Amino acid sequence: MRTIFLYGTCLLLLAACGNNDDPDSTLLSQPPYDKLTDSLRQRPQDAALHYRRGVLLYRNSQPAAAEADLRTAWNIDHQEAYAISMITLLRKKNTDSAIAFIQGALKQLPTSIALQVNLARGYQQKKQTDKALQLCNELLVQYPGELDALVMKSELLKEQHQDAEALTVLEQAYIYAPGDVDLVHNLAFSYAEASNPKVLPLADSLIRADIGNRHAEPYFFKGVYYSNVGKNDEAVRQFDAAIQHDFNYQAAYINKGIVYYDQKKYPQALQTFNLATTVFPDQGEPYLWLARTQEAMGRKEEAKLNYQRAYGLDKSLKEED
Repeated sequence: MRTIFLYGTCLLLLAACGNNDDPDSTLLSQPPYDKLTDSLRQRPQDAALHYRRGVLLYRNSQPAAAEADLRTAWNIDHQEAYAISMITLLRKKNTDSAIAFIQGALKQLPTSIALQVNLARGYQQKKQTDKALQLCNELLVQYPGELDALVMKSELLKEQHQDAEALTVLEQAYIYAPGDVDLVHNLAFSYAEASNPKVLPLADSLIRADIGNRHAEPYFFKGVYYSNVGKNDEAVRQFDAAIQHDFNYQAAYINKGIVYYDQKKYPQALQTFNLATTVFPDQGEPYLWLARTQEAMGRKEEAKLNYQRAYGLDKSLKEED
């Protein structure tokens, strides 16, 4: 089972409850909290009521009150769901606080897979890769099919530039969960990036399973593979197929344009990136590649304008340029 996925879905809906020192505060005495507050006056040690009130507080963007209720719910009753929700809330504030809470919660629930996976995720966010890997490995010794631990281990290995090892771990995860769509897409893209021909039968199986003929991803994966092995015409054909299946699949436009750009077919690249800026006028990357193409064609003033547009829309592109 995918622990994080299952709990994470609940967290977005349930991760908050706000015990407040002053139950007669204006906020909690007003709808939609007033009925729960009245009940809590009668049953102040009812953890579930604190948790339910926090659901509303969290949904209504009241994180401080939600955190107070979550803490109270957890302190009254050490339920895993309460802990996971608390982690979600704390992680938005500060990763260190979330890690400290998880470490304390594990003393109460030492066998919780969800808490251990969340702790590993916290270490990953802190760039403490060795700690995160160690925790994933310890989990996998006990639970070889723990999908979240396998996927995270693959991510961590990739962060360490151990791409072959990361791919092997994804393959192991696929054995346990061949029907997990996100995992299959992750594996297919990893195959494509590695120029591994295993992507082709995997993508074809996804195409056969797509009864509604709606999904662009399999064609995109094949396009990435063919571009990486130098079969440019086939790569463009696959990227076109991806766009036909989903006109808003931005990566297909970008990668198709890059195929032309790398071949110095600048007019075709220009046409592709121009179309991309029309479809995605609020995204920086299409303007960045349009600018690069214009610069390669000697159209310096146009390129300068589109570089400015790209960086204005996405400041992070400056680091990638």
